[in-house]
Amino acid sequence: MAVFVALGAFLMTLAGGWTAQRVTDRRHLVLGLAGGLMLGVVGLDLLPEALEAAGGPVFGVPAALLLFVAGFLVAHLVERLLAVRQAAHGAEEANGRAPQVGLTAAAAMVGHSLMDGVAIGAAFQVGQGMGLAVALAVIAHDFADGFNTYTIASLYGNARRKALAMLFADAVAPVVGAASTLLFSIPEQLLGGYLGFFGGALLYLAAAEILPEAHHEHPARSTVLCTIAGAAFIWLVVGIAD
Repeated sequence: MAVFVALGAFLMTLAGGWTAQRVTDRRHLVLGLAGGLMLGVVGLDLLPEALEAAGGPVFGVPAALLLFVAGFLVAHLVERLLAVRQAAHGAEEANGRAPQVGLTAAAAMVGHSLMDGVAIGAAFQVGQGMGLAVALAVIAHDFADGFNTYTIASLYGNARRKALAMLFADAVAPVVGAASTLLFSIPEQLLGGYLGFFGGALLYLAAAEILPEAHHEHPARSTVLCTIAGAAFIWLVVGIAD
């Protein structure tokens, strides 16, 4: 049942990526929406779950928040190191961005989707009602995941083929994650730490890369409205799931 339900997440992820491809003439709106979706996922979905699951404080600060800051800093460090490395080898970047950063970020989205599938499988082990509630939340926000995965990979100058490959991997990941719960389970504290770390990396991409690019050539109010709409959509999804 968990694997069957995860197929819905597979389809929604592909639908999100397809939407991101089809609106290239409104790229600034796409990026504005992606930034809002990412902000909503981090602040309204990932961080609350991480704070609940990651365990107690470390030197007065919740472990999830320490890993959140670490994820933000690691994303910044990786981007700078890759950019310096490319510049040293004389390689051109896409609009000043290293393509490897986009692939790394998209790979992190795939990892997040894998954990979504694990969450579906674990919830169904508790009960069918719990499983369906978690599946609803995952399926709804996997549209945003697919949208963001394709957008991030493309934004950093990767070829369409690579962006599509990451999108497909992101779509398959929830199915694989749900199936894996038949074999093992992930400790709750470890899962919470991962969510905190991933949330920090995702916030860096949204705040330092996606949103500035959205307003670079089109500082329009419509872009801001798309960002607000993206965050509000995730709020709606989280509210329905609860």
